[in-house]
Amino acid sequence: MDKIRNGIYSFLRIQPAQPHTIYINERLDRVSNAIKNRIWYRGDSDELAEMYRQLDSDRSKFWAAVPTTGMEIRKLHTGLPAIIVNRLADIVMTDMNDIKVPPAWQDVWEKIAEENSFSDLIKEAVTETLTVGDGAFKISFDTSISAFPIVEFVPGDAVELERQRGRIRAVRFKTVYTHEGRHYSLIETYGHGFIESVLYRGEQEVPLTAIPQTAKLARRVEYGGDFCMAVPLQFFPSAKWKARGKSVFDDKCDAFDALDECWSQWLDALRKGRTKEYIPENMLPKNPRTGKILQPNPFDNAYIQCAANMAEGANQRIETVQPGIPVESYLGTYITALDLCLQGLISPSTLGIDTKKLDNAEAQREKEKTTLYTRGAIIDALQTVIPKVINVIGKAYDTFYQRPVCDMADKVEVPFGEYANPSFESQVETCGKARQFGLMSVETMLDELHGDTRTAEWKAQEAARIKAEQGLIGMGDEPSLGQELGGLIGSI
Repeated sequence: MDKIRNGIYSFLRIQPAQPHTIYINERLDRVSNAIKNRIWYRGDSDELAEMYRQLDSDRSKFWAAVPTTGMEIRKLHTGLPAIIVNRLADIVMTDMNDIKVPPAWQDVWEKIAEENSFSDLIKEAVTETLTVGDGAFKISFDTSISAFPIVEFVPGDAVELERQRGRIRAVRFKTVYTHEGRHYSLIETYGHGFIESVLYRGEQEVPLTAIPQTAKLARRVEYGGDFCMAVPLQFFPSAKWKARGKSVFDDKCDAFDALDECWSQWLDALRKGRTKEYIPENMLPKNPRTGKILQPNPFDNAYIQCAANMAEGANQRIETVQPGIPVESYLGTYITALDLCLQGLISPSTLGIDTKKLDNAEAQREKEKTTLYTRGAIIDALQTVIPKVINVIGKAYDTFYQRPVCDMADKVEVPFGEYANPSFESQVETCGKARQFGLMSVETMLDELHGDTRTAEWKAQEAARIKAEQGLIGMGDEPSLGQELGGLIGSI
């Protein structure tokens, strides 16, 4: 047996696989991909067709295909990408409550928030980040406009991040200006303790005074404090570009293209399936004055002329033909394409789409789970980034006016309310049963019922009122059996 085993070992010689090199040519770089996603968000069918015809992509795609002369089809866009992004932004911003800052900073923060329309700025940041993939908040000062810091959000296609060992060391913002028919690019580098501005015309660096838009900028500004006046924002990491954000359109462009093709094909079938009237020549409508045959009107009097039947016993009649349109097949294809567009991103119920028409309220809430996952990722990012932005605004304000700089990153709270939660009636029933069986205190019950919609002071007053109405001793905590016995023994 040993000889046989050794013979098998010597005979079976496995050679390791040779390494292979795979070359993949990317069609678009990061900036071009962001522009493509922005055009999808704009939702203009002419722009989509023009973009895909210029891209070196598969010509079999719906928006890239050029129909044969004489067989043109009307290309329609459903507008679904913009609807998805707008609804997600609305859901997040509707549930965002008032931002809580330290009392000493409250008055100044209210003025800064009012000057910059901070809620609208956050909504713009959410919309741009979902569309482009990422971006960054930029804090600057311009005393000719406002005495407070100016907060802007710059989308990711105009932002470059400089990293060192996984840490962001600087953020570069690119702004394009046009002066006297020439294009200029302003590159602003925001680092820790400095801001550097460089102006380019093409590839050549020119002085900042070359155009009036940048004439008042300084080449380099240094300030005390080890903080950067720019804060990046992203919701989902990109698998294509390291350390950059991912747009919600990156994995869905082919699905959107298929949905538009399905809808356009359906409408083309409806157009070709119009009712057609075949009228014998002797029964055609004529002009009562001249006797000439009236030309058909495509709106209200469309017909097709046919030869009169001169056979013996033939009946002259008008024939109406209505082609059959497979509506169920088109509808099934459309719903499948729609599901692929929304899959893993947002629930159809969030967009007001009900394909089954039979779901009750509980089933509708179950469908909202996908939206809850996406919303949760967005809110987690905002609850991390917004306190950083407010902290940087406070440091920049104190530094600009030469005040003691304070760090309040851990003292800023950004509360968000609930979304797609059970109805108030069902919550009252559940909390009431738990309260009845002694499994929930009055304070916990009020917190579950009202959440962040009521203040802590209101909840405390409401708890005291409920305890007073229920006859609890001293309007305080409910007495236990041991406390009652202890009180009786002490009185005896």
